[in-house]
Amino acid sequence: MDGVLQLEKNALQGVDPRFLENTASQLSVLLDQLAYGVLIATPKGRLLHANLAARRELARHHLLSLHDGHVQAVEPAQARSLVQALARAEGGRRGLVALRGEGQRLSVAVLPLRPERPVDSLAVALLLSRPAVCDPVMLCFFARAYGLTPSEEQVLAILCQGYSAPEAALQLKVAVSTIRSHVRSMCAKTHSNGVRALVGQVAVLPPIGTCQMQDPVH
Repeated sequence: MDGVLQLEKNALQGVDPRFLENTASQLSVLLDQLAYGVLIATPKGRLLHANLAARRELARHHLLSLHDGHVQAVEPAQARSLVQALARAEGGRRGLVALRGEGQRLSVAVLPLRPERPVDSLAVALLLSRPAVCDPVMLCFFARAYGLTPSEEQVLAILCQGYSAPEAALQLKVAVSTIRSHVRSMCAKTHSNGVRALVGQVAVLPPIGTCQMQDPVH
């Protein structure tokens, strides 16, 4: 790993600053493509940057919110846990905060971002858990890649939410045998040996989400 980092340093020497600026802009665009939220903040919680998924989460005000430019958990007890995790990150320690409320759950990994060279201020990354096993965008890509039919894609989406074949049949108002027929077809197309393996393939897909902002951050 040290050798890789040294190669990166050497590659950046003498690079046009405009190229580096453009790369930073491209990284920002990349972050907006992710299906889970990424926030950069100070150890005191002041928001420095949020990608698209994180801005959506903040706009909902369900579990996380933005108050006077600071990221905080909506529920007071959980807000204290987040503040403590940020303080630990300032000391170089990682943390995980579990937020709950209104039937929703959100895990937040708090990571210290220590630069290679000493600076006056330290940034902290807050990585939010994915809202589902697979974003609809990647499920659509997966279906296209393996030639799944629209009906098979619909069944797979339900299975990925943790429902059984009988429950999927009930939702779609079809016979259980129809669901099992779809599952056999999908397993053959994706070279999976069962529902568990099939859902597992979807679960490890790249976390790419939608890239269209719908709700503004207040």
